[in-house]
Amino acid sequence: MYRIINVADRAANLPEQIGTKPKFWFQGDDLVNYLFKEGRPGTGDDWSEKVASELCDLLALPHVVYEFAAWRGKRGVVCKNFVPEGGRLVHGNELLAQVVMGYQPAQFFHVRQHTLRRVLAIIKNEHIRGPIGWNVFPGMDLAIDVFVGYLMFDAWIANQDRHHENWALVVSQERATHLAPTYDHASSLGSNETDKNRKDRLTTRDCGRSMGRYVERAASAFFASPRSNKPMSTLDAFREAGKVRQRAARAWLDSLARLSLQDVKIIFDQIPRDRISEVAIEFALRMLELNRQRLLGLYEVLR
Repeated sequence: MYRIINVADRAANLPEQIGTKPKFWFQGDDLVNYLFKEGRPGTGDDWSEKVASELCDLLALPHVVYEFAAWRGKRGVVCKNFVPEGGRLVHGNELLAQVVMGYQPAQFFHVRQHTLRRVLAIIKNEHIRGPIGWNVFPGMDLAIDVFVGYLMFDAWIANQDRHHENWALVVSQERATHLAPTYDHASSLGSNETDKNRKDRLTTRDCGRSMGRYVERAASAFFASPRSNKPMSTLDAFREAGKVRQRAARAWLDSLARLSLQDVKIIFDQIPRDRISEVAIEFALRMLELNRQRLLGLYEVLR
């Protein structure tokens, strides 16, 4: 089973203002700063974050490492601060506000100005490198090549929370600019569903409530244009980014194709059973398999 880190009762010393979930920074015994993120009651925020972290490892996708944690009887996860000493994290809303007139950086959801084209235009800058220390695919070390992988990952796990504070750049003390590793994946894998809804969708004969229809509805936080009425689907966001960087898209699809359902199942088998139900596991595994099939069906489109 995955370990659970017990955070000291007195650890909370600096609340984190970004996001919607209770969280705080604390200093570990190794004198490194860690972030504790509390899971919302009635959700799988904690296990979905941990599973996503492990799935990133399988794909060789640069990511923030999350571990199960508990603080004052509350379940959550912890992660280490990934910004180097003297460096700075610049979130997407700050970047877009600098180049888009009238951009609304304080608005959290349904920001129509948060278009995929604008985001890719920023990240495509050749001076922005991949995440610090990441060098997996030779010849693909630009930020946009890695970001394409983030979008594929979002489509695979049905992450609907890639809003403008959930992607960022890291500016080092030496003023080198890198894409931040991917982070904050709690809103994925159907973690907000009840077990009743999960069981119903897994067993229903109603096509409208089937698992196939369910995964098709996963929406990204990106809009095709400021005039769009609704955000793009997670699959469409990856498809469109893949057309811009086809070689990178195919490389990430190759990485996904090498994985088996057993590789993924091993991750779920290590989650403490007081944190996840059997039907939640079955539901998440079915989502991942269906989305994998949909993604691998894009090979021809991205030639």
